[in-house]
Amino acid sequence: MKITGVNVIVLESPGAYQSTAGGEEASGIKYLGVVKVETDAGITGYADLETQPHVAQAIVDAPSEGSAQGFLGLRSVLIGEDPFEVERLWHKMYMASVYYGRRGAAMQVISGIDIALWDIVGKSVRQPIYKLLGAGYRDKVLAYASTLFRSTPEGMAEASRGYVEQGFTAVKFGWGVFGEDREQDVALVASARKALGNRVELLIDTGWYIHRTAKEAIQMVRRLEPFRPFLIEEPLSPEDYDGYAQLSGAVDTLIACGEQEATEWGFRTLIEQGQVDVIQPDLSRCGGFTAARKIVHLAELHNRLCIPHAWTSDLLTAASLHLNAFMRRSVFQEFNVTSGPLSRDLCHSAIRLEDGFLRVPQGPGLGVEVDEATIEKYRVERP
Repeated sequence: MKITGVNVIVLESPGAYQSTAGGEEASGIKYLGVVKVETDAGITGYADLETQPHVAQAIVDAPSEGSAQGFLGLRSVLIGEDPFEVERLWHKMYMASVYYGRRGAAMQVISGIDIALWDIVGKSVRQPIYKLLGAGYRDKVLAYASTLFRSTPEGMAEASRGYVEQGFTAVKFGWGVFGEDREQDVALVASARKALGNRVELLIDTGWYIHRTAKEAIQMVRRLEPFRPFLIEEPLSPEDYDGYAQLSGAVDTLIACGEQEATEWGFRTLIEQGQVDVIQPDLSRCGGFTAARKIVHLAELHNRLCIPHAWTSDLLTAASLHLNAFMRRSVFQEFNVTSGPLSRDLCHSAIRLEDGFLRVPQGPGLGVEVDEATIEKYRVERP
C-alpha cells in the first residue's frame, strides 16, 4: 500500500465561539482543519486539527522542489510511502519541517497526519487503534463535560444542573470570564459546586492567557480549594516549568498542564522540571499516536495521571478514547459539549454519553465514519 494524497481541508462554521451569560451552550469552534490521507488501496484516513487550519493547509501544500531539507512541504515527503511505517514517517516529517517547525503548527500538522495514518492501518487490518497500540484495558471511559465559564453565578448554576441532568458525573468550566475579577471567580466556582452537589467532580481551567506569577497562582488555587476541585488546569504559562514546580509543591489540589505541549521531550520536561500532577496530551498537538504512546509510558514511569485533552470534534474524541483504552489507568475523557456543527456533525454517528461514560469505538481504525456531506457543506474553497 502506498500513500497517494495528503490534504488539509478547511471548514468554517456559522456563529462565533464565545461564552454565554446563562445556561445555554456556546456555539463551538469557528474554523477546523481536517486531514485526509489517501492510498492506492482505496483506504482513507482522517483526523482533525486543533490549530490554525489555514496555516496547516500551507504546511502540507508548501512546494519542496529545490528546497533544502528542513524546509519541505509535508505532502511531498509522504507521497509514495507505506502508511504502515508510522514511526519512520513521523521522523521523516519532523526532519522535513525542522527548520520552520519542531513545535507549534508544524507539529500539530504532523499530529493530524499521524492519526490519519494509524486510522489507515487499523482499517487495513480491520482492528481498532487501541489494539494496534497494544492494549485494551477498558471499553468505556468516564466523561467530563468540557465547557466555558458562564458570566454570572446564576448562569453557572443553570449550566451545572443541566449537565447533571444529561448524566455527567464530572464537569469542567474554563476560560470565558474567569480571571477578570477575584471575587467574581470565587462566586462562579462556588455557584457551580453548590449546583453540582458533592458527588459530581468539578474541574477548573483557569486560562493561562491570564498572566500570573507562581505565588499569584498559589493564592488563586487556595481561594478555590474550599470548593474541592478535582484539578486546576493551566494556571500558568505552558513554558513556566519552574513556576509549575513551585505551585504543585505548595497546594494540595492536583495541578494539570500539557494541552500546549508536544513530543516526549516536551512532556519529560513538564513532568521532571514542572512537577505537574496531571499531564494532558492532545493527540492533535502532541505528535499523534506515535508520540502519545511514548508520553503515556512517561506518565506511568513517573506515576502521574494522564487525562488526554480533546476539544474539537468527535474525530478527536474517538482518537482520545482509543488512547484512554490503551492506558493502564484511565481517569477521564474530555467531552466537548459545544453545540456547533463542527463539534457534533463531522461523523455519521455522533459519540453519545451513556450513564456518564463514553464507549471506546470498536470499529477498524478510529472506529467512526466521517460524514463527507458535512465536509462539503462547511469547507472553505481555496482562493
